[in-house]
Amino acid sequence: MYQGPATALAPLAVALPVVLACVVLIVERWASRRLADLLAVGTTVLVFGLTAALVAATRDGRVVTWSGGWVPRGGLSVGIALVVDQLAAGIACLAAGLTCCALLYSWRYLKTARAHYQALMLLFLAGMVGFSLTGDLFNMFVFFELMGVTAFALTGLHIEEPDSVQGSLNFAVINSLGAYLSLMGIGLLYARTGQLGLAQLGARLAGRHADGLIVAAFVLVTIGFLVKAAMVPLHFWLADAHAVAPAPVCVLMSGVMVELGVYALARVYLTVFSASIPAPVVQRTFLVTGLLTAALGSVMCFAQRHLKRLLAYSTIAHTGLFLIGFALLSPDGLAGVALYVAGHAGVKGALFLLVGVVLDRYQSVDEGELFGRVGGRHPACWMFLLAALALAGLPPFGPGLGKAVTEEAAATAGHPWLVAVFVLVSAVTGGAVLRAGLRVFLGRGHRPEPIEPVEQMSGGRKEPETENTLRRTPLTMLVAIGMLLIGSTAVGVLPGLAAAVGRAAAVFGDQAGYLDQALFAASAPPVAAAPVAWWSSSGVLLGVASTVLAAVVAGLSLYAHPLVPHRLRSHLAAGFEVVRGLHSGHLGDYVAWLIFGAAGLAALIGLPLLP
Repeated sequence: MYQGPATALAPLAVALPVVLACVVLIVERWASRRLADLLAVGTTVLVFGLTAALVAATRDGRVVTWSGGWVPRGGLSVGIALVVDQLAAGIACLAAGLTCCALLYSWRYLKTARAHYQALMLLFLAGMVGFSLTGDLFNMFVFFELMGVTAFALTGLHIEEPDSVQGSLNFAVINSLGAYLSLMGIGLLYARTGQLGLAQLGARLAGRHADGLIVAAFVLVTIGFLVKAAMVPLHFWLADAHAVAPAPVCVLMSGVMVELGVYALARVYLTVFSASIPAPVVQRTFLVTGLLTAALGSVMCFAQRHLKRLLAYSTIAHTGLFLIGFALLSPDGLAGVALYVAGHAGVKGALFLLVGVVLDRYQSVDEGELFGRVGGRHPACWMFLLAALALAGLPPFGPGLGKAVTEEAAATAGHPWLVAVFVLVSAVTGGAVLRAGLRVFLGRGHRPEPIEPVEQMSGGRKEPETENTLRRTPLTMLVAIGMLLIGSTAVGVLPGLAAAVGRAAAVFGDQAGYLDQALFAASAPPVAAAPVAWWSSSGVLLGVASTVLAAVVAGLSLYAHPLVPHRLRSHLAAGFEVVRGLHSGHLGDYVAWLIFGAAGLAALIGLPLLP
């Protein structure tokens, strides 16, 4: 375990954005909005530096910080710990980087919100960083709620618009219900063990048979995280929230908040429950749910004309791929997911900001209304098309590398058929985004009919998110988008990154080392990690294949419409309407699906363990 000045980094990374969020409010009131913007962006840069230093400090072991100096004695402690390994520090660093780009994009943005917008963004960052670094299950819940409350407020920032209120309300209610279920699971674990720390819980449950209480606790604790991750059928809130949230907020929700749900699932299972609930049960459960999430997300993504909803359903599809990677329960699978998450965050964040640029200039997010209006001379055109190809898995971008490493892990684990799943999901989602870009910017293919009001649900407004319609795109917006694309490219082209992430993934899954370092301040022996391939020949070929398929999907969608027989088109449209009809926008329906999803997860986990 690393000792020394690095133990102060984790508390500072959590506390700094909370303190400076308050300072930003004071500065904006008594000084100027420009200074508040500068202070908010500067805060994210500082947090990025602190978390990057944590990434470096955890190269040779975990950094453990006990609040108030309550160091455990004999493996017991009443203190609260921040237990940081390299993967946890990396996702906290990703959150800080995305928040920096989002605030830079929104420089002097949403003046009517005053500095409340910047303060909420900083509190959102604090919640994400704390959630990533904590070693205490109840603290995970606290930071989970901090993330949720700030995200609810940011989603409903346009409170004068009914759609905004509806989308934010759906988001708040469903995620709050998931959080309450998680709290019930935490209560069950505390009743059984008398502990709340992840390491303490893992030590107490080690070797115990997975009885009904342990299974119930695992299902309840993780259901809240899976709601945040938008796993099917817990996903209904996500598209409604993205449709109404400002574009910079969508960057954080799709880029890192959703992925933190998968991170929490992996952290809690591998640290607390891996010695109780057999790995084959967990693998089978999340292979099934991952496949369902990827399939439904892809279908809904392809069927969208609302650009924000299209990107939101793409996020759901990729969440399915991340769940499949976790279900492999191997260091290579975790490394592939980590690389995929980092690459996906940059590309998806850039796409949401580009949609924001279009909305702020042309007052629409509908493919039909925007058909050919933007033109190919705008820088956003080529950024959007490049990001679409990167999302499809084109080498050497980050999503392609993450996809390639996870495919290799799946084949090694005895599931070579999963390679086809990754290729198809990447092709359909990337093709849908590419189709939208070719229509909106270049006017290619046939012009689709505008979205009917009854189909819009929330998010159909055409008002720009900025105070006034943009006549030209500010440089700060383009710089933020460029930074996100450069970051995603760096994930794929830095040769040492894949190996470093492979080592970090091996440490992340080492329960014995986590317990020894957190509870006994032991120096855990180095964890053996198989080298993670950077760009294998098969990975490059599969990345090119998924990109070509994405171009085919986009081409067929644009040009094959008149060639498809009317009867077949009618049957396909009817099928899409059935699936779309499930996404009714009615809160009661979403609550029912949440209950059904919790019951289904309990059945998948619990039934195989019955005597």
